[in-house]
Amino acid sequence: MDIVFEALLVILRLLAEALFQFVGEVILQLVFEALVELGLHWGRKPLHLPRLSPWLAVIGHALAGAAAGALSLWLFPSLFIAHRWASIANILATPLVAGALMAQLGAWRRRRGEELLRLDHFAYGFIFALAMSVVRFVFAK
Repeated sequence: MDIVFEALLVILRLLAEALFQFVGEVILQLVFEALVELGLHWGRKPLHLPRLSPWLAVIGHALAGAAAGALSLWLFPSLFIAHRWASIANILATPLVAGALMAQLGAWRRRRGEELLRLDHFAYGFIFALAMSVVRFVFAK
């Protein structure tokens, strides 16, 4: 009976570790997306930036996500996720969560009557976070 209890404790510890590591990556991505979104909201009005075509916007968000990934590696050179299989799964999981949360932020802004940016939609938030995840995965120590 003791061996079953110890096995359950090990499994629970591993699951808790994986959850905290995943949450760390999600929070890091959301911080960078929020900073970019705030910067775009701040700079859009005084600069009177034109609206780009959707394809150029996708490329721009991917480049911004890659740059954010590079900057995040300067701040945090290692992935928060320790296991290789989990970091591979994180390449898609974190962007899905980040895109969903950015879509929720966009819905909140819409309800308040505020201007929406493309980053306030799921697809653009996902693209940004995917590029950031890939850069972090490829270049992390």
